[in-house]
Amino acid sequence: MNGSAQSPGKPLLAQFSRTLLLLMSLQAGAATAAERVTVTYGLLERSLPVQALDEYAQTGKASEGLRNYIANLDEQQEDQLRQLLLAKADLNVVTVSQFLYTEPGEILLKRLGEVIRTEANLSGFYAIRSALILAAAEPEGLTALNVLKQFPLSDLRIDLNRALQILNELQALIQQTQDAVALVQQESDREAATETATETATTLPNLLLPGQFDWQMSTFQLRDNRRNRQFPVDLYLPQRSEAAPIIVISHGLGSDRSTYAYLARQMASYGFVVAVPEHPGSNAQQLQALIDGTASQVTAPSEFVDRPLDIKYLLDELTRLNQTSELQGRFDLEHVGVVGQSFGGYTALALAGAQINFQQLAADCDRIGYNLSLLLQCRAQELSQPLPDLSDARVKAIIAINPIGSSLLGASDYAAIKIPVMLISGSADTVTPALIEQIRPFTWLSAERSLVLLQGGTHFSTINVPDSASELVSLPSEVVGPDPRLAQDYVKQLSIAFFETHVAANAAYRPYLSAAYVQQISQPLLPMALVQSLTDRQLSAILTPVAGQR
Repeated sequence: MNGSAQSPGKPLLAQFSRTLLLLMSLQAGAATAAERVTVTYGLLERSLPVQALDEYAQTGKASEGLRNYIANLDEQQEDQLRQLLLAKADLNVVTVSQFLYTEPGEILLKRLGEVIRTEANLSGFYAIRSALILAAAEPEGLTALNVLKQFPLSDLRIDLNRALQILNELQALIQQTQDAVALVQQESDREAATETATETATTLPNLLLPGQFDWQMSTFQLRDNRRNRQFPVDLYLPQRSEAAPIIVISHGLGSDRSTYAYLARQMASYGFVVAVPEHPGSNAQQLQALIDGTASQVTAPSEFVDRPLDIKYLLDELTRLNQTSELQGRFDLEHVGVVGQSFGGYTALALAGAQINFQQLAADCDRIGYNLSLLLQCRAQELSQPLPDLSDARVKAIIAINPIGSSLLGASDYAAIKIPVMLISGSADTVTPALIEQIRPFTWLSAERSLVLLQGGTHFSTINVPDSASELVSLPSEVVGPDPRLAQDYVKQLSIAFFETHVAANAAYRPYLSAAYVQQISQPLLPMALVQSLTDRQLSAILTPVAGQR
């Protein structure tokens, strides 16, 4: 039981540009009707036959009209364009259809419709959805070229002015993120220089090694009759005589109990009881149901309430077991910590005392920019009010990894948290963008706090995907980011040090929670920085406002 990081700016912009080009390509053709794509820029218009794109993609021969468009591309870029037109997305028609009829899918279609227009210069919302679904049903599958052939209009228009505006806004956001990352690193260097550390990574015990305790894992089912909700829990129980502090791990959307099992095992070896519930309305099974067509939404709005209540109910059940079962006296319910990732990060923040801010949601959800997590956060607007109390006084400290919450909670709600908080962020996270969802919210916290930034880390860097789930959550390496084992090792070390310090009240672990120590264990492939002091004024001084962002 027992190379230097690459700046995210250019890859992110290139990835978005390729995506935009793919989406533009969708405009060009229809199964029986689409014949031309017209690109507009103000009063200027230029049309191109869909057939010309088809021939170019298949043979490499460019018509005179197409040659005018691609004249500035070199040979490698032309090859990439042809590959883009023919690249197949491995998605079946049910998956595509199900997603495009969900609220997040429709929001994305509306954004695409700003660029992809009908011949009458109306949003291409319905035509885009139709083309995507029809293309996915074809034997050739979902390719850009096949979507063109399925487009149900004889002529479609691309608003190049709006497309360029979107690209410029995205570039500005990427630059903001790079500037914020540089500021965090600068502040971390300053903190490290002022720390009078007497111990270093070579003298402190290695927290990657297993702790002194053996442990056993068991799984049991909980049923909350008041909510008619049943869910499984993995319980990691260290073999120690005295009552042990408790750590609860809350997984993210579309994940399950296994994704942070590596952390649970390590924490248990250090003497913590670790409880890992699986949230039934937002787990991998729910995602699979959406893909299979047996669910109509990514997750229900009620999950924003049910997730924290799952953990409150779990702690209530452990309290009962601590008094009346063979586990009597094994749990220290006065010392509880919670760690959560993404949706689980919100869950941890809610338990710590942050309340859903409906006023902030109303202000931000009217216009969703480039923060994809708002597609999830804004679903909370559908909740009935008033909400039950989602906080729990038994929770003494939390770690939130890639959390959502910038609009869901808001500045005043982060400030209301009175227990120690560690936020872990990845600079290349395109799902919960680091600047919007972690770096700026960190400045809103008023209690003892730490921000850990993984430079080049993504939304999926700290997640361990078991082999049994690889088919469901198959992600390309560029989405996962640099070697996830590094990120997972960071999480293990930081979690042990943080919860030993703030939950187990073991001051011997506080030296690990310093900028200097984090710099010492940081690896070139995935550099890590830690700060404990950063203000909104410092951020605002280096950032230029981006349209559609707070």
